[in-house]
Amino acid sequence: MNKLIAIVNVIAWSGFWAFGYLAVTAEGLTTAQWIVAALLAAAGLVTGIVAYRKLSETGPAPRNGNKTNAEG
Repeated sequence: MNKLIAIVNVIAWSGFWAFGYLAVTAEGLTTAQWIVAALLAAAGLVTGIVAYRKLSETGPAPRNGNKTNAEG
């Protein structure tokens, strides 16, 4: 499950940076296009923060194939 959350985290942050950059730097966007880009960037930001917090709650991954950190 952590791998799935990590993948969602990477995709969300990528969307945040891509659409955020587009909303800030693109010239000639209509108001509707700017709003859509800003909303997509905001969705990426929120999703990235939630996924990051979810990952940080679980702690580090086990080392050497151990199922829990206490077995090592």
